[in-house]
Amino acid sequence: MAAPGDAAFRVTWPAISDGVALTTPDQKGKAMSDYPNLLAPLDLGFTTLKNRVLMGSMHTGLEETQDWNRVAEFYATRARGDVGLMVTGGIGPNPEGSVAHGAAMMTSQQDVDNHSVITQRVHEAGGKIAMQILHAGRYAFTPDCVAPSAVKSPISMFAPKELDEDGIEKQISDIAACALRAKQAGYDGVEIMGSEGYFLNQFLVTHTNKRTDRWGGSYENRMRLPIEVVRRVREAVGAEFILIYRLSMIDLIPNGSTHDEVVQLAQEIEKAGATIINTGIGWHEARIPTIATSVPRAAFAWVTQKLMGKVGIPLITSNRINTPQVAEEVLATGCADMVSLARPMLADADFVAKAMAGKADQIAPCIACNQACLDHTFGGKISTCLVNPQACYETELRIEPASTVKAIAVVGAGPAGLSAAITAAERGHSVTLFDRASEIGGQLNLAKQVAGKEEFWGLVDWYRTMLAERGVTVTLNTEVTADALAGFDEVIIATGVVPRDPQIPGQEGGNVVSYIDVLNGSAKVGKRVAVIGAGGIGFDVSEHLVHDGDSTTLNLPEWMREWGVTDPAEHRSGLAPEGPQPHAPARQVTMLQRKPTKVGKGLGKTTGWIHRASLTMMNVQMIAGVNYEKIDAEGLHISFGEAREKPTLIEADTIVLCAGQLSDRSLADALEGRGVACHVIGGADVAAELDAKRAINQGTRLAAAL
Repeated sequence: MAAPGDAAFRVTWPAISDGVALTTPDQKGKAMSDYPNLLAPLDLGFTTLKNRVLMGSMHTGLEETQDWNRVAEFYATRARGDVGLMVTGGIGPNPEGSVAHGAAMMTSQQDVDNHSVITQRVHEAGGKIAMQILHAGRYAFTPDCVAPSAVKSPISMFAPKELDEDGIEKQISDIAACALRAKQAGYDGVEIMGSEGYFLNQFLVTHTNKRTDRWGGSYENRMRLPIEVVRRVREAVGAEFILIYRLSMIDLIPNGSTHDEVVQLAQEIEKAGATIINTGIGWHEARIPTIATSVPRAAFAWVTQKLMGKVGIPLITSNRINTPQVAEEVLATGCADMVSLARPMLADADFVAKAMAGKADQIAPCIACNQACLDHTFGGKISTCLVNPQACYETELRIEPASTVKAIAVVGAGPAGLSAAITAAERGHSVTLFDRASEIGGQLNLAKQVAGKEEFWGLVDWYRTMLAERGVTVTLNTEVTADALAGFDEVIIATGVVPRDPQIPGQEGGNVVSYIDVLNGSAKVGKRVAVIGAGGIGFDVSEHLVHDGDSTTLNLPEWMREWGVTDPAEHRSGLAPEGPQPHAPARQVTMLQRKPTKVGKGLGKTTGWIHRASLTMMNVQMIAGVNYEKIDAEGLHISFGEAREKPTLIEADTIVLCAGQLSDRSLADALEGRGVACHVIGGADVAAELDAKRAINQGTRLAAAL
C-alpha cells in the first residue's frame, strides 16, 4: 500500500472534469507562497474574506448545551487560527423545522442575546462567522415535521405533514425572520441550507414533492420555494450581509435533479440575492458514501467545477478536502473560488495559520473516520475529534504549561502513548517514549494497510513530526523492564493489546494465521479465506483481503464505478443506470462471529453501513451465531446455536484469527508488584475493540492533568 507521501498516493479526476490530476505530495517545507490561491483574499464587494477557506457547518451539539461561553470559545479558537469564514451548526427557524426537540433555534430576543456572545468573541479574534439556517423538513426528528408532501423519510420515524399555502408562507416568513435575528445577533451572514435532502431540497425533486399546485409539478414550480426564500431573506437583511445558499449539486438518490436543473436553480438563486453558492453533495438517505475516509480526497470537486462560469458569484466546493495542497490544487485548477473544510477544523483549529507559516506538516490530519464527530452527533453526544480531543472541549480540556517539570516515561508508541507523550512534552515535561517495535504507530500501522484507510499514513507521519517538534526522546526496538523505569517521576503504560486466543481445536495448523500477520504482510493467504471474528478488525481484514492492495480510494474513476456515481449531466441525480460496478474480489472471503446479532452491529453509526455494503459488493459472506468446532486441512468446521446444530464446513485455504484482544498489562503488573505507581491507558487499560478515539482522548487528558 502506498503512503500519502508517495507518488502512488494519487487521486485521478474523472474524464468529466477534463482529466485534472490531483496529487498529494509531501507537505514539509511548504510556505505561504505555496498556497497563493488558498490564501488569497476574496472580495465580496461590501466585505472581504481574508482567505478562501470556509469552515463548513457542523452539528456539534454545542449550541444545545446553552453554555454560550463554551460555544463562543469553540468558534473563536478557529477564528484565531485565521480561517476566512465560519458557518455555525444548523439553527432552526421554527419548532416544526428544527432537527429535533430541544435543538437550537433562532426565534426570540433571548436567542439573539445568546448568539451575540459568539459573534462578539469571534470578531474580537479577528474572524467572520455566518449562521446556518437549517429547516429539516421531513428529516426532523419530531412528529410536528412538515414537508412538501407526506412522504416519510427512510431515515426518520415520523411521517411529515403536507404543508398548505398558509403553511408554506409561514416557513418562508420564519426563515426570513430567523435571518434578520442572525444579523441582529452580530453575524456577518447566514447560510441557507438547501441541500443534503433537507426542507428546501425536498421541494426540488419529484422523489419528495408530489404536489400539483404552484409549488409542485414543473421544475419552475418546484424551485419556486428556495428562490422565494433567498429573495425574502435578502429583503430582510439588506444588501451588505453575506448570504450563502447551499445547493445540492448531485443528489445521489432516485429521481433527483439533473445538472441542467442545478444550473437553472443556481442562476435563479444568484438573481434572488445570494452572495455565494456552497456545494452540497448527496442526500442523507443516499446509499453512496460522500465524506467517509474511503471516499477519495476532493472526490466531488468536479461537480462544482461544472457550475463554474455559469454564475457570476463565488462558488464553494466541499467534501474530503483535508490538506492545504489538496485545497490549493482544487482552486488552482478552477474547480471553485473557495473551499469548505469542516472536520479538518475539528482536527486542527490552526489549519490555515500553520499553512501560512509554512508548517503544513504540523497540521493534525482529519482522517475522516467520523468516530468522534458525526457518530457522536447521531448518538446524541457532543461532537469532538478522534485526533484532537480538545475540539468542542476548549474550555474544559486545557493544555497549559506545567507548574513542576517532571521526567516522564511513556511505554508504548501506539495512539494512547503518542498522544500522552506529545501532550506532556507540550506542557514542558521531559518525556521519553519507549516501544519494542522499530517504528511508532502501534496498531495504526496495521490500519493504514487497509484499503480505504490510507489517511492513517498521514496520521502516523504527523505523530512522528510532533514528537520531534515537542522534543520527545524516542527509544525504539527496546523491551522495557521495570528496572529501566526507576529514575522517572511518572510512568505511563500504553503497551496496547495482544490477540485473544479463541482456543479452536486445530488452530495450530499451518493454514491458520493472525490478523497481525495478514495486515503486516508476513502471512501468505490463499484464495478461500475464513475470517474468525466480525468486529472492526474482522471487517478491516476482510476489506484488505478482497482488495489485495487495489484501493479504489486512490483512484476516483474506479471509486465512482464501484459505487455507481456518474455525471449528473448524463444521468439524473448522478446515479449510473447500471448501478454499482465493483471490481472482482481478490479472494473468496467468509466472515463469521459467535454472537447471533447482526454482523457489524458494533461498527460506527455513520460508517457501519458503508463497510457492510462494500463487503457485500465483494461477495463476502457474513455468518452470525456460529460455534467454532475445529480447523483441519479442509477448512473451518462450524455449528449453530446452543444445541450445536447444522454442522457445516467452510472450505478455506486460510483461516484468519480476529477473535478479539486482551490488554497487555505485563509491565504494569510488574511495576505494581514492586509498589511503583503507574498510569495505564489505551488498550493496556481496556482492550475491547481497538478504540483509537478512547486511547487518544485518555492519553491527552492524562498528560494534561499531570
